[in-house]
Amino acid sequence: MIKTVIFDMDGVIVDTEPVHRYSYYKQFSELDIDVSEEMYTSFTGFSTRNTFQALKGFFPTIEQEVEDLIQRKRNIFNDAFDTKEDLYLLEGVHDLIKDLYASGIQLILASSASKVTIERVFTRFKLHPYFTDIVSGEDFPQSKPDPAIFLHAASLSVAPKENCIVIEDSTNGVKAAKAANLLCIGYNSHHSKLQDLSTADFIINDFKELNAEKISQFGT
Repeated sequence: MIKTVIFDMDGVIVDTEPVHRYSYYKQFSELDIDVSEEMYTSFTGFSTRNTFQALKGFFPTIEQEVEDLIQRKRNIFNDAFDTKEDLYLLEGVHDLIKDLYASGIQLILASSASKVTIERVFTRFKLHPYFTDIVSGEDFPQSKPDPAIFLHAASLSVAPKENCIVIEDSTNGVKAAKAANLLCIGYNSHHSKLQDLSTADFIINDFKELNAEKISQFGT
């Protein structure tokens, strides 16, 4: 029986991807680099640090230090986030979160996003009361598909890892969950284009397909 649900954030709880995309491509233009759609998609699930580390390998013309690149991207993102009015939780996820919480299922966030971004999202949508723990990818040297973030999240669970399940929407996120030997629900939303969720244990297209009772029975 599932006792803990580990949520990804971007693309699962809130779609900040358009804001991230705007921020990255504005910065790519400033850096005068041409990042293809295929390359950009391959970074889904990466932390900002790992993204720029990879980009510096692809583009030797980038002279700035990774920390400076991170700060510039963060500044662009924060400005865009604060002025973007059409930013909403993904359809059905708030009801699912409330249902899980009311049913006594522990909720943990494990997101590649920075602590600053997570805090902005959680404050804006008043999510803090529902989650016992928040884990940010910036605390780990490697991004998903490395399993470290999910292994740590599972270690914070009130139950053994076999009683935990991850909700992810990206190729790298699903790979990370499975590498951590955790059950995984792949959320195949219209925001998940070009993502391979085939190795997930369960795949949904809408959060209306889930509720606390159904999730608690997964893995039994």
